[in-house]
Amino acid sequence: MMVPSKASPWWDRERHQDRLPFLRQRAAITRAVRDWFAAEGFVEVETGILQVSPGNETHLHALRAEGLGGSGQASLYMRTSPEFACKKLLAAGEERIVEFAKVFRGREDSPLHLTEFTMLEWYRARAPYATIMDDCVAVVTRAAEAAGTRRFAFRGKTLDPFAPPERLTVAEAFQRFAGLDLLATVEGNRGNRDALAAMAASITRVSNDDDWSDIFSKVLTEHVEPKLGEGQLTILFDYPSPEAALARTSPQDARVAERFEVYGCGVELANGFGELNDAAEQRRRFAGAMDEKERRYGERYPLDEDFLAALAQMPEASGVALGFDRLVMLASGATRLDQVVWTPLS
Repeated sequence: MMVPSKASPWWDRERHQDRLPFLRQRAAITRAVRDWFAAEGFVEVETGILQVSPGNETHLHALRAEGLGGSGQASLYMRTSPEFACKKLLAAGEERIVEFAKVFRGREDSPLHLTEFTMLEWYRARAPYATIMDDCVAVVTRAAEAAGTRRFAFRGKTLDPFAPPERLTVAEAFQRFAGLDLLATVEGNRGNRDALAAMAASITRVSNDDDWSDIFSKVLTEHVEPKLGEGQLTILFDYPSPEAALARTSPQDARVAERFEVYGCGVELANGFGELNDAAEQRRRFAGAMDEKERRYGERYPLDEDFLAALAQMPEASGVALGFDRLVMLASGATRLDQVVWTPLS
């Protein structure tokens, strides 16, 4: 049998046959995860792909849909997340919602990133964010059961998906893996750039134009993330307040926020929040992020005023976005995301 070339398209019959075992496992995992959410009383929703704002994060790059806007809207954006729409549904009275959402991000194309990918996102009204952490563990377990595996492996790292997860605060992880007292550089919701630069200079390259978040991200990606999710899942929680994004500040310590991430085999799988529902604070954060985006990239995205209005009415809630393709990749034994996507971008 002729071996298909790597340059052959995904729809080449032989290449498709090579991917088929992973795709069949994707189908089984999707059914199992859907069944788990149904048993937990979640309603599966479908929110719109076209949005007036794609999100307001500094380093997030959206795809623009020119000329599709109505009522004077010059353009719309392909969503980078269903988060804004899902939170509007929480404000409207939904209690537990989940979506297998197709989302789109520019400048993301690597073995762990795709321009178009599936984000599994869910929310619980009036639930602490620790409950969403437990949900993530349950979803990973169901994926492993559906794939018929007791071992995830990726790039030389392995884990037991049925083992109790390791739970580390970000501060603990920075101390253990980088030797840095991270919270000593945080004052309220602001990071002291010079203090962190002085600490980190011996373990990473610090540029003159790096701000606190840049240095934080360098240490995280170079020294912390590669050590996470070995042997068992790692839940990294209590992110420093300058990295809160859409999470509320911890009532116990203003230096940290109710944000967590889940890692397996060094791969980030999920990013969750105890959701901020202070519209004024969210507006302030968005404005700051867009100012920084304009400084760095020369562009800014509009704010979704409907979202901010809904946020003021949204009950306390917690939610998470999980990279479904990444989960399937780990559970199925694939080595690249395009092996577990039915129709990858050619």
